[in-house]
This record gives sequence, C-alpha cells and structure tokens, in this order.
Amino acid sequence: MDKIALAAKSRDVLGRKTNKWRKEGLIPAVVYGKGIEGKNIWVKLLDFKRLIRKSGESTVIDLKIDEKDSRNVLIYDTQKDPVRDTFVHIDFFQVRMDEEIETEVELEYVGEAPAVKELGGVLVKNIDAIEVKCLPADLPSSISVDISSLKTFDDRITLGDLNISKKIELSIDLETVIALVSEPRSDDEMSGLDTKVDADVTKVAGVVKETAPAEGAEKKEDRKK
Repeated sequence: MDKIALAAKSRDVLGRKTNKWRKEGLIPAVVYGKGIEGKNIWVKLLDFKRLIRKSGESTVIDLKIDEKDSRNVLIYDTQKDPVRDTFVHIDFFQVRMDEEIETEVELEYVGEAPAVKELGGVLVKNIDAIEVKCLPADLPSSISVDISSLKTFDDRITLGDLNISKKIELSIDLETVIALVSEPRSDDEMSGLDTKVDADVTKVAGVVKETAPAEGAEKKEDRKK
C-alpha cells in the first residue's frame, strides 16, 4: 500500500496560545504511540483537508516532522469546531510496520441499485464502518460496497460478498448483512402517516388543556410589557 506523506513542524506553543496560529491556517497536533514519548507538532489545515479528501482517515501516513523525522502514523482522533466545522486538533498514533494494528475502516457505497432506480425502493445501509486487524501495510483506506447487485427486495449484500484481502482479519461474522433495499410504502401506509391525531391530551396525567382567553381579555405576556 502506498503511504500518504504529510509535512509537520515541531510545536512548543500550548493551550490557548495555539488559537493565534489556528487563524494562520495551522492545526495543533500530537504524535504518540506504544513506548513512544509524545511530541507536539503543527500541521497545515489545507494539507490535512486534502489528505482526508483523498485517502480518508484510515490510512497509514508518512508524517515528516521538520523535514527529517519520518514516522508512520494513523489518525487516531480529530476534534472539530462545532460552529465552523473545521479541524482544531489532531491525535496521530505512531505504528510499527511489522506489528498488527486494530482500527476501523469506512465502507464506501458505490454504484446504483436497480431495486431503487426501477422499483422505487429505499436503500438501507446497515453498517458504515467495520473493525479490522492487519499489518499497517495491508490496511485499506476504505472498503468498496457495490450496490448494483441489489436488483430485487430479496437481495442482500453481506460482509462475505465484499472483496476484502485475506490478510485482513474482521471482527464481525461474514454473514452480517451490509446493505439491502426495502420496499416503498403503500398508498394506505402513507395515508396513515398523514392522518391527524385528535386524541385529547388532557387525559394524560400532568397535562393542562390551554383555553382561549375571553374576548377582550389580555394575554399574560401583554400585561407584563
């Protein structure tokens, strides 16, 4: 497997002081691993976004620190700003290429299901990612799931149907259903969903029925103003 290179620089700025550098397009990050002393680094936000778009989060990265210290790492964790939806911190886990690792690999659904296009069904994806165990060099960035085999509502795609290397050990049974297409709702079912519920909620304990104010009466909110 080809590794993806990512440049980084040593970092001695910690805590809230890193906010200034985030505005300059840098992400504070840390590298650690089994028996390895943690190291604080900077990574360019733009470079990291490009890496994620190209290879996803489950791939071995050749992290080059200060252009001389090269380390094989995985993305262990990321933190995002909930408002701007951008990365604000990264945890990299350093791995040995001769030792197996356990991590999660995303499933990439590709193609078009005839049961959806021609029969109006709804695609059901039961699993988005699976746990795997393998050597870092055998770790795929994603696992492809071709849904074009779903031609009827009886068709299923199981984990055993996927093209996965024998060098990869899976954590779940091969008979696990990955995807299927469910039948569309009938007109009667759809009408039932639109039926107005007229139940008297005042019969529910603790609920007080709200009554309209008498003509000319002021609302409480108006009296407070």
